[in-house]
Amino acid sequence: MSKRWEDWTAQETTDFQQVFLTWYQQEKRNLPWRYNQDPYRIWISEIMLQQTRVDTVIDYFYRFMETFPTIQDLANAPEDKLLKVWEGLGYYSRARNLQTAAKQIMEEFEGEFPTTVEDIRSLKGIGPYTAGAISSIAFDLPEPAIDGNVMRVVSRLFCIEADIAKASSRKVFDEAMRKIISYDQPGEFNQAMMDLGSSICTPTKPQCELCPIQNFCQAYQEKRQTDFPVKSKKQKPKDVYYIAGIIENNQQEIFLQQRPESGLLASMWLFPLEEISAARFEELQERYDPNRWDLFSDALIAEDSPELFSTEAVVWQKKILGEVTHVFSHLRWHIIIFYGRNTAPLTLEGQWVRPNRFSNYVFPKPQQKMLEVFENNLADDKD
Repeated sequence: MSKRWEDWTAQETTDFQQVFLTWYQQEKRNLPWRYNQDPYRIWISEIMLQQTRVDTVIDYFYRFMETFPTIQDLANAPEDKLLKVWEGLGYYSRARNLQTAAKQIMEEFEGEFPTTVEDIRSLKGIGPYTAGAISSIAFDLPEPAIDGNVMRVVSRLFCIEADIAKASSRKVFDEAMRKIISYDQPGEFNQAMMDLGSSICTPTKPQCELCPIQNFCQAYQEKRQTDFPVKSKKQKPKDVYYIAGIIENNQQEIFLQQRPESGLLASMWLFPLEEISAARFEELQERYDPNRWDLFSDALIAEDSPELFSTEAVVWQKKILGEVTHVFSHLRWHIIIFYGRNTAPLTLEGQWVRPNRFSNYVFPKPQQKMLEVFENNLADDKD
């Protein structure tokens, strides 16, 4: 594979850095974690920005820093409080890893954020990109911060044919970045790469006419911008099908169940869910017209009925309350929602909770979507 960055002279590299950093100083985004070089703030922001848009992260960042202003506050926080502040950002293992790493810092680094790349990498949940971002921005270390934006920019800059979907390709981009990164302003350089990739050198329809480094870009010179980056298709998420039961008792309480302590959505609260087959899911879709409001009868209680429907402690409406879909990185949940009234003691494990107390429980995104369906139906009833 051609390594075009090796052909750059020292003067070309200097010229590139000067043009690029001048553009960044003029155009950089005004973001709350860029006000200073506090490694704690930078760390929190970088973890939040994983798989999440900048405009979504800003409010969460402010709320997080207000609730946990120091590493010690984060280390000592009750997990349910931490997850509640994180609620809605998704990928909740990020929040748990943050707390684990905060405890590491308190125990292994006397409460001070580590200052070397090796020590930063030793913290739970911190990989090469995050370590590069923190070490360069907070401590001025010339470490590349290589994420999807950076690989896209660099692949076009040097017409790199390496498949960015393969982990082995990171070495190629690391080598190229170490050739061009500014040793005087590495943090500014990495952030310039992030901003360029998110605003101008975008995945589709890059705005090359606005790009400050177009004169250095090999793909632009060869009119091959859309050929890069090279990326093989990722595997589609697996479809999983559920029914959800919103069960209400005579005290206007709703039944919630807590997920296991490990695994997907660990320790979070949802309406009762039961996995069913795709065929059963389609059958329920066809069978229960959402415009009907009469109650479920014995017709539903067949040998192949979902267990949730078979309990004699609930009378179900013969109506689909709504449907939601939620995509995780590897799974796509399809959920049909039904409403039922509790008529006898439930044998299910869980808690009865009044809706005005929901704010005390950590709800993952699928639960928030289901709750919205329920609330919309309540609003419709009152119209």
